Amino acid sequence: MAVRIDGKALAAKVKRRAAEEAGKLSRKPGLAVVLVGEDPASQVYVAGKERDCAECGIESFGYRLPAETTEAELLDLVRRLNEDPRVDGILVQLPLPGHLNEETVINAIAPDKDVDCFHPFNVGRMVIGDPVFLPCTPAGVMEMLDAYQISIRGKRCVVLGRSNIVGKPMAALLTQRDGTVTICHSRTEDMARCTREADILVSAVGRAGLLTGDMVKEGAVVIDVAMNRDGNGKLCGDADFASVEPRASYITPVPGGVGPMTRACLMRNILTAARLHQA
Repeated sequence: MAVRIDGKALAAKVKRRAAEEAGKLSRKPGLAVVLVGEDPASQVYVAGKERDCAECGIESFGYRLPAETTEAELLDLVRRLNEDPRVDGILVQLPLPGHLNEETVINAIAPDKDVDCFHPFNVGRMVIGDPVFLPCTPAGVMEMLDAYQISIRGKRCVVLGRSNIVGKPMAALLTQRDGTVTICHSRTEDMARCTREADILVSAVGRAGLLTGDMVKEGAVVIDVAMNRDGNGKLCGDADFASVEPRASYITPVPGGVGPMTRACLMRNILTAARLHQA
């Protein structure tokens, strides 16, 4: 039976360290959180990030904008936050309403305040192995692997999903740690053949039940990044936990796995930004 990787406990340690370091700075680090519209899931995510900030001694500036906010109005707010010395990090909660261009908004955030690591400048620095910030979810996964002393070097790693937020940066970080990486996606032929070769399998697709036990090699490490709801409305990942857990050596539960570490790594990025601004 697989060891369950405890993301909550690891995240608590990361946040405690962040709180200790934040207390040593000349002023409190600051995060501006911008939420456009009233998407229920986004509201929950934003509330969680604001609670994390309070725990870590980080000041949170909240901006709730109506769904009909124009792109010009949103970009003007981002510009003002770029110039605000109290703000070390800017987080525009995604997804945005359909009339707003996410790429345009992300690119408007000053790279030194891009604590999500979505800006092309920071993505490029990450890919070449010289990061300012690391993308929060992939960084959280790497921290989990390290905490459980799971070696990446020379291992066959398979990432399910090729999003700019998780899949692509996850593959880059695993490669930098000497993993041999395959990315699978919706056009991959015979995905199960690929997954059965994986020593480390990271799933970030967003489809409940996608990964079943017969797709997993005995003893594989399974990192389930996705957050879905099953037919009963219960939170779950991509993995069919009941069939995958007996075959894996380590597995992340959903909830309580990668999610808490994503938010903890955001706190660490805010602290990094604050140090840069107070240097």
